Amino acid sequence: MDGGQLTAVLIVAIIMVASIIRAKYGYGRYGRYGRRMTGMDDGGQAQVENERLRDEVTQLKERIKVLERITVDKENSLAREIESLRDR
Repeated sequence: MDGGQLTAVLIVAIIMVASIIRAKYGYGRYGRYGRRMTGMDDGGQAQVENERLRDEVTQLKERIKVLERITVDKENSLAREIESLRDR
């Protein structure tokens, strides 16, 4: 590798390491955790949005439970059918 190629590789490596560190510690374009850094109060909109997101997460968790139950039921019924075919 000549000097130019080594420099390019080092620049790419530095950028990759910096990106990984930013992602790990939650620093986005607008500051930590992607929030805008305006210093102004949003009038409670963030609290309303948080509550809406909590409700959505609760609903999604319930849906996942139902899907898991359906999956387990299908696996058990499939195993029973396989066993019944072996017995024939």
